[in-house]
Amino acid sequence: MGSNTYSATLHRSWAADLDAATLYELLRLRVNVFVVEQRSPYTELDGRDLEPRARHYWLTGAEHPVLGCVRLLKEPDRGHRIGRLCVAAPKRGHGLGRQLMDAVLAEVGEGACRADVRQPLASFYARYGFAPVGEPYDWAGVTHVPLRRPGRGPGS
Repeated sequence: MGSNTYSATLHRSWAADLDAATLYELLRLRVNVFVVEQRSPYTELDGRDLEPRARHYWLTGAEHPVLGCVRLLKEPDRGHRIGRLCVAAPKRGHGLGRQLMDAVLAEVGEGACRADVRQPLASFYARYGFAPVGEPYDWAGVTHVPLRRPGRGPGS
């Protein structure tokens, strides 16, 4: 494969349908990226992974159980929140983050969506129509930016 693509299989599941081994692998990748790699000691387990309306997406490859993952939450205001998007360090730069975003936004459809992302990644989200909706802020030693993609359909 070329340097810009990587063969991966996309999976998605409601929180209630995730088996323990898969959830463990998703959480392990997130801790490795957000806590260990970014040296940001924060509580990765925020209580939202098992909400009834939480949907998890992940990519697998032949040699690795989880190459990347993202979480989609349905907020009380009926909007969506994308979070915890990450790709294993050795697999970055192969379009896996784009595959995950494309899948999540296909489910969101024309609805409004929010995300709080590390400041250097705001330009990645801007390609998907996200724009800042507040000032950058510090979250456990990492500068984040609140972003929103407005709804595109009737009533959004």
